[in-house]
Order: sequence, then structure tokens, then C-alpha cells
Amino acid sequence: MARGGQGDPTDWVTRAADDAVRHAGEGKRVTVSSGASPSGPVHLGNLREFLTVHFVADELERRGVEVRHLHVWDDFDRFRRVPAGVDPAWSEHIGRPLSAVPDPWGCHDSWAEHFKEPLREALAELGVEMDEVSQTERYRAGLYRSAVRTAVDQRHEIEAILARHRTRKEAESVESDAEEEPPVGPSDELARFPFKPYCSSCGRDTLDLTDFADPVLAYTCRVCSHQGHFDLDSDTDGKLVWKVDWPMRWAVEHVDFEPAGMDHATPGSSFTVGHELVEKVFGMPRPAWFGYGFVGFAGMQKMSSSAGGVPTAADALRILEAPILRWLYVRRQPRQTFNIDFGPEVVRLYDEWDALGRKAATKRDVAVLAFERAAATSSAGTLRTPRVVVPFRTLASVADVTAGSAELISRVIDRVGHEHSSVDDLEPRLSRAIHWTTEFVAESDRTVVRETPDDERLAALSSQEETWLRLLLDGLPGGDLDVDPVTTLVYGVPKLARGLAVDASPTDEVKADQKEFFRLLYNLLVGKDRGPRLPTLIVALGRETVQSLLTPGRPTTGQRPSSSS
Repeated sequence: MARGGQGDPTDWVTRAADDAVRHAGEGKRVTVSSGASPSGPVHLGNLREFLTVHFVADELERRGVEVRHLHVWDDFDRFRRVPAGVDPAWSEHIGRPLSAVPDPWGCHDSWAEHFKEPLREALAELGVEMDEVSQTERYRAGLYRSAVRTAVDQRHEIEAILARHRTRKEAESVESDAEEEPPVGPSDELARFPFKPYCSSCGRDTLDLTDFADPVLAYTCRVCSHQGHFDLDSDTDGKLVWKVDWPMRWAVEHVDFEPAGMDHATPGSSFTVGHELVEKVFGMPRPAWFGYGFVGFAGMQKMSSSAGGVPTAADALRILEAPILRWLYVRRQPRQTFNIDFGPEVVRLYDEWDALGRKAATKRDVAVLAFERAAATSSAGTLRTPRVVVPFRTLASVADVTAGSAELISRVIDRVGHEHSSVDDLEPRLSRAIHWTTEFVAESDRTVVRETPDDERLAALSSQEETWLRLLLDGLPGGDLDVDPVTTLVYGVPKLARGLAVDASPTDEVKADQKEFFRLLYNLLVGKDRGPRLPTLIVALGRETVQSLLTPGRPTTGQRPSSSS
């Protein structure tokens, strides 16, 4: 869908795309860039980097603008620490490039690839297409050699710029996944040299530079004691220091737009320093940009991929449909921080999404624009959603009662008013409801159907309660149950007990009776005061199971309804 017509709503994506076009120049290809270090799981905080740039690229594609979403993998960065759960012997690789560290799980060629691959699969499901480049490959192919030479020739200008931005606060902070500066060597000039080789003997960056006789750097490795040389004109196992590498990349790739996390966008940070370096050293204008806020999970204020134990995009896609996960990021202003909660909030989130979809059919505003961006991309079209949309809360309730049997859920869902021809009509939402129910709903909140009648409670029924249960069981038809007549019956039993018609308006007394009747049914069916919507629960259990649990001394057919219920 083309955008930008008079009266069309605009949002942060529209404005960022406008900035990128102005930076590139009308009629020229636009390069929007993201970057990440595959030092650990690419979590939902990192995902904001990818999706922010993707939404801008997609907007430009919709306008018919030639655009490149460049993604740079900082896999030539050093391996900094061994995370929890990994063999401590991997400390042997600290200081080596991430692309040279073996995969401790043995399923990929390197540490870096182990964390790239799951993200690629998740991004494909999210409709994100990008041109991936590896810093390892680019440096080793010599593609940055000219830019490295520029940095080395202007190293005094670079140091002057860095010194102006160097503050105590900066010295005490460590930007996420940025390389650590090695200890000061024998001279300040060599210690601040903008290029660092990897040791030709052990492969680490734990070097003290001892001399520079252009174009050769001499060094001593602090770990293996190797004394070596690096020729800037021919050798390739080395890289620019982080704060110089980033602006160099902007210049070489002609980047027109690249956002950054707020930790990179503060005064004295790599991003703000890079803006000055790209213009004064590499002769290119700084890219358009903005800082984006952190994404938290279950109360965590900030995620760090080296910490481990944080959810990834693949984890989120087990619970959320791809458009909904995209929507979480596009609907908010970039600087706004937010948390992703996989608890009860998920039900409300699906309800909001479904309501917005209905609104999108009749109205177009900024909220609907976010829905459109989340639901489809220019290249992939509409992302997968169920052909038959059933409220997530309904699917989850039925999944809970039926122990996650997809076929049984499908039959029950058909009976509660959502006709469909196959289980596939309910996907991908059905699988996500099953996963959410089994993985994120606390055991205390699960619905466990009684295995046997509560004979003690049934023996203590009041005459009114006995009447309610008799009217319910007499009114339940044989065979498969349908939700509409069951709903009428469940709400109508207290009316009938007071001599009213089932379709009569409830009096205050009837409303009070309904409350007590519902509590009684929950007590006798699932042993709680509340649970899934009663008509849905009764339809899911089937007449035989309901009758057995509401009649003293009759065994049930099992804890969960069978496929023949």
C-alpha cells in the first residue's frame, strides 16, 4: 500500500524515512543500517535494533524508493567473557574474534554462527529481509584497507576528538558488547592507536604495541608472549577500535540512517563520538538517526545478551503471532521503554490486536497505521494469521481444559461458535495458545477437571442448589453440545428456579443466584471458585463428564475430556 498521500496519518516511521531520503538525496538509493554483536542470544531488547530499521526500509519500499537494509554482524569483536552454563574452559578463547571461537554446543561452525542462525529464522517469520555482512569477512577480504589507512594517517586527529569526549563517567562505563581497550602500553600514542591486530600466534587481541614503522606495527602478546608484526598493507587479522570502526563503516557503506540504543547515544558514547569522526576523518555526513529505549522482560529494566536467560525472538514467537510481536515495537515512539510480559498480559494483548483489526476495516488513523505496518510488509505481503480468528482467551481456556489436544480443541471451538474446516484454520494462534497455557500459566491458575465427584459437597447441597443442578442436567441435550443453547441454559437455570422464563430479564435476586450457581458449578467441576467461561467449560467437558461430576457416587471418564466427549 502506498503512503504519503494528503490526509494519510504519519508516525515515527514516516519521519525517519523522510530523514533517510533527505540524507541520501532525492532519486538515490537509500541505505538504512542495523548492527549487532553475536556475543550471545539476540534477545528481545536487541530485536528493537533490527525491527526499527526494518520498518523504515519497508516504508521506503512502499514508496517505490530503492532501499538497502544493511545489517552488519560485529563478529570480529573480541570474545569478552564466558557466560553461565558454558564450560569454563572456554576462557581459553577470551580475546579472540567471536567468529574464531568454537561453538561449545557443537552445532555451528563458531560461537558467532550459533547465535546468528536462530535469529535469521525468527526474522524470516517476522517478514524481515536484510543484506547481512560480516565484519570478519570484510576485514579479512581487505575491503576496509583504504579506510583503515585513512584512520591511521589521521590518528592524531582521532585521538584529539576522542580526548574531548573522554570523561570520567565514560571511562567507568562499558557500552554493551563494545570491545574493551587493552591496558596502556609503553607509549601513550601506541596505546591509543586506532587499529588493533590479533596475535598471529594465539589469535587474541591481548597485545601491547611496541613500535610503528609505517606500515608495520610491532607488538608483544601479553598471553602467549609472542613478538610479532602486522603489515597494514597486506595483513588482515586486525580491526579498528570500536569507536572508529563504527563511523568508518558508515562512510564505506554510505549509510543514510542508523538508530542506536540509548546507551550508545549519550554524550561521549561511541555514537556521538562517531558522528564527529565520520565527518572530520572520513569525509562523509553523519547518518540520520535517533536513540531508542530499552525493552524489558518480566520486570527487568534492561537486557544484556551476555547475561543469558533472557527471551529471544524465537521464544516470543512461540507465544505471539508474528504481526503482534512486530506491533509491540512499531506502535511505540522509539525512545519509549517498555516491558514484554508473557503472563496474563498476553490475553489482553491479543484482545487489543483483534479489536484493532476490526477498527482497521472502517477507519484509518495512527493506531491503524501501526497495525498495517505490523500485519504486512511490502515484499512478503500479509504475514500469517489464522483464517478463522478465535479470541486467544477462548483458545487458551479450551487448551487448558483439554490438556492441549489440538483435534479436541478444534472440535470444541467449532461448537462454541467458531466454525472452521480444519485445525490449520486456527493456526498459528492455536499452537501459541497451547504453548502459553503449558509454559506460562502458573500451576495454581491452571484448570484441572475433577477426576471424581465431590461427594462431600454434593451431600451438603441445599434444596435450592439441588434444584439448580437438576434443572441444568435436565436441560443439557444429548450428543455434542453447542455454546449458544448451553449459555442460555446456564444463565437461565436461576431464572427457572424462581418461576421465570429463561429469556426473562434478571432481577436482583436472580443475579445473586447466578453468582452463587456459577460458584457451585466451578466448585464441583474444577474445585475452584472461578475458572474458564462456564458455557465453554461445559461444552469442552461434554454432557457425560458434566453429569458424572454433578451426580453423587458416579466416577468420571477421566481428568480431562476424551476425544469422544
